[in-house]
Amino acid sequence: MRITFCCTGTKAEPWLQGLRAALPEATIEEWAPGAPQADHAVVWAPPQAMMDEQPALRGVFNIGAGVDALMRLKLPAGATIVRLDDAGMSVQMAEYVCHAVIRHFREFDVCADNELDARWVFNRQLRRGDFPVGVMGMGVLGERVAKALLQFEFPVNGWSRSPKQVDGVRGFHGQDQFDAFLGASRVLVCLVPLTPETVDIMRRDTLSRLRPGGYVINVARGGHLVDDDLIALIDEGHLTGATLDVFRTEPLPQDHPFWSHPKITVTPHTSARTVRDDSIEQIAGKILAMERGEAVEGVVHPDRGY
Repeated sequence: MRITFCCTGTKAEPWLQGLRAALPEATIEEWAPGAPQADHAVVWAPPQAMMDEQPALRGVFNIGAGVDALMRLKLPAGATIVRLDDAGMSVQMAEYVCHAVIRHFREFDVCADNELDARWVFNRQLRRGDFPVGVMGMGVLGERVAKALLQFEFPVNGWSRSPKQVDGVRGFHGQDQFDAFLGASRVLVCLVPLTPETVDIMRRDTLSRLRPGGYVINVARGGHLVDDDLIALIDEGHLTGATLDVFRTEPLPQDHPFWSHPKITVTPHTSARTVRDDSIEQIAGKILAMERGEAVEGVVHPDRGY
């Protein structure tokens, strides 16, 4: 069995060492133009040239949960595309989102401003019941985030393409229930995959449906958000702010208005980073299962884009 590794922006050697230890009978090499035909590929944002040179791939294993970069490529006709299910990312995502929600709810930004002026001032006491959180996208990461928020007793709404039942979460599904989901939510957490249907899903007409005083947390992809619409709704007072971890252009350009807006918190796409050892273990297990002819979790449906 031959495996090729092609992960843009990723140091290859630690991955190669880990994969070789997990799959000692396989030949595993970093891809370069002209490389021998492989049975499987481990990838992140590979070039089209790599796919063109590997037409007989049986499995393409993405080292992240998001596969939008792969969906822009022409992929080998017979390849099964597989994404990571979790591999240590869901707990990171839950930490990040809970931190952002609690920071907003408890007005810790106000505390930070008061600290700069040595002002001892108590913040308002607010009711969690007035801050329903809408989790848009109830896959592995979204479900973990929703369950974590419930532990802090926030009302939680969940929206997904098809019905999804999670204890304690008010479920919405499909386009017919999307507006009702937004109207029931004050904090919006974006965790949907980026597909043609979800590009610009957070724009003026949708964000305006959030409850007054709404807050936006985007931890999915920058292409979900219309930047100018978010800024306008904050400046107009319908939204109170946002925490953003993903952007249309990354790194975020230094002259982008998000950097200087007083009600927007920017982080550098760090809400849930791939944990290498966990990912290697999961990918190796899936490759072996596929070799045995067994079903694997995380198969991507190209017609859906995820």
